[in-house]
Amino acid sequence: MSESAPSTQLRRPNPLRMLLITFAWGSCFLAISIGLKDAPLLWFAALRALIAGAALLLVAGLRREAMPRGARTWTLIIVMAVINVSVAFVAMFGGLIGLSTGAASVLANAQPLFIVLPAWWIYKERVSMRTLAALGVGFTGLLAVAVPSGAGTGAWLSITAALAITAGTLISRQIKANVLPVIGWHFLIGGAILALIAGLVEGAPVINWSARFIGILLYLSLVGTAAAFLGWFTEVRHCRLDAVSAWTLLVPVFGILLSILVLGERQTSWGIAGMMLVIVSMLVLELPGRKRITKELA
Repeated sequence: MSESAPSTQLRRPNPLRMLLITFAWGSCFLAISIGLKDAPLLWFAALRALIAGAALLLVAGLRREAMPRGARTWTLIIVMAVINVSVAFVAMFGGLIGLSTGAASVLANAQPLFIVLPAWWIYKERVSMRTLAALGVGFTGLLAVAVPSGAGTGAWLSITAALAITAGTLISRQIKANVLPVIGWHFLIGGAILALIAGLVEGAPVINWSARFIGILLYLSLVGTAAAFLGWFTEVRHCRLDAVSAWTLLVPVFGILLSILVLGERQTSWGIAGMMLVIVSMLVLELPGRKRITKELA
């Protein structure tokens, strides 16, 4: 990836790439749920980010990618690391402790509901009445899933993760540097912050280094994080934010199916209704309308 800035013309997201990204993210919730049986939350999240960052920077080095330069660029990378990695990962992992895997996958991937208005305000991507109606339906669905669980539980942590990832996506558009090293450094910095916090809160890591945990950690770090986020931020640079974010509607679909098939989880009637409303709103956001896909960036 050698692009230094977003293209001035926006295209539709690549279907195959987005399908692979969303499946990888959907399976992450299952992997995290299982991995938390062998490792404490903060250390697990830190290891995920550190391994992903190291792998991406190794590839960047082998490809002789130019490293980010300039105070502004590094400031944005650090801010994105704190929000998109440190905050988002802790909230995502914590959400799975207080919520079912399926419900957590819905709430933690509500970016399409949060990104449309900022995209209109910052990047002048126009918002139609249909989009606003879809947002209203989506937020109703979020409330149906979250409110019965109570404030301060996994539901709200999962929503926090979605907000943090949305903020990270918006910030990434502002970074004028090669995608690969930027993503690698932001994971490494965010992971280092998580490791520091983990050491202070959880003490020395007590981890069951079983073959199961090692396999889950490597899959989560290399496939669900390094590869998936690299593909995601590549698409973000070249597509409308509402169009690319709407693809994450598939993440909870995969997450719910895997939680039912592998973990045998059952969904409550409120949870199912809320999830369906969220997915319907995301589908409406993704369905092609009359708006142009190719637009000038602000």
